[in-house]
Amino acid sequence: MDIVAMIAEQKIREAIERGELDNLPGKGKPLEIEDLSLVPEDLRAGYIILKNAGVLPEEMELKKELVTLERLIESCYDEEERQELKQQLNEKILRFNILMERRKASRHTLRQYRDKIYRRLR
Repeated sequence: MDIVAMIAEQKIREAIERGELDNLPGKGKPLEIEDLSLVPEDLRAGYIILKNAGVLPEEMELKKELVTLERLIESCYDEEERQELKQQLNEKILRFNILMERRKASRHTLRQYRDKIYRRLR
């Protein structure tokens, strides 16, 4: 164990002895461990931080907005407002589709780059 880990362990023990960790939320409850096997390992820490901060990926935000707009359109009786909402919906759908295409292209490019590196390393 390195010196930093030893110091950290010592500080944690001291805090426990002083009772500073007694009133933490979730004390005595089992940890909820989320399955992150589908998230690339190098992105997991960032994913957890963003999730805990209540930040959604852009495609999920767009999906939420699409559902909201669809519900508004269903309940809208004013034809002019309905057309405006449909226009907004079409713009969001277009934005979502462009975003998903870019993600596909990006993954494909990264895969090709990785394959080239692996071939050179062999």
